[in-house]
Amino acid sequence: MLDPIFYVLAIMGCADGSDQCAEARVGQPRYASIQACQAALPAALQRNTGLAFPVIAAACRQNGAKAISRAAARIPSSAS
Repeated sequence: MLDPIFYVLAIMGCADGSDQCAEARVGQPRYASIQACQAALPAALQRNTGLAFPVIAAACRQNGAKAISRAAARIPSSAS
């Protein structure tokens, strides 16, 4: 039997001016489609600006596994 496919939203902290990011947290909501997950990215980024990284990024991941879609939006963290 196949497990149902779902998507989770991962928040990543990135070095300033770098594409190297570390996963900081994974959101609890599960999304039924990649489109629903991507629609939630802007709000998730805004909720996580307090992380201790110069840049915060987000990605939607299928079944919590390898990232399949990175958010185009990255925002500077409010932590300094």
